[in-house]
Amino acid sequence: MGIETLISVEEYLNTSYDPDVEFVDGVLVERNVGDWLHSLVQSNIIFALRRKYPGIKVVPELRSMVNPTRFRLPDVCVMLSAPKTAVLLEPPFVAIEILSEDDRMTRVIAKLKEYAGIGTPHIWLFDPRPRQMFLFRSNSLLEIEGDLISTDVPHLELTREEVFHE
Repeated sequence: MGIETLISVEEYLNTSYDPDVEFVDGVLVERNVGDWLHSLVQSNIIFALRRKYPGIKVVPELRSMVNPTRFRLPDVCVMLSAPKTAVLLEPPFVAIEILSEDDRMTRVIAKLKEYAGIGTPHIWLFDPRPRQMFLFRSNSLLEIEGDLISTDVPHLELTREEVFHE
């Protein structure tokens, strides 16, 4: 068992990491990213949303505060307007996570619960290998059976083909 070095929120926010890491109660947490399918789906989502809805802000991996001692990096953040700070301090309109091959579902669900806990109205999860789309609502993952995932007001939508096309 290794020993973890605790760092402060200030140190985390004032340090660049490559690749970037999440911050959970003083501990730096690596993320499973960088594989082809994860990157492709992330790129597809950003491109499709920016093309279809030029008035919204869609960015990858923006440091987002989920409580004063926890900062997550959603794979994609959708905001209705640009944040006023370098780090997202308010909930995004949509927080999107994309599963990597090495992700553990218990860790992913914990992150989704944190997004819900700060009032994120729409939380989406995509699994590129079986091409599955999920909504996270009321502490449950709901699989999208059709070909469309969407929000209410404002209405934003993505098709399965837009998300998973190669």
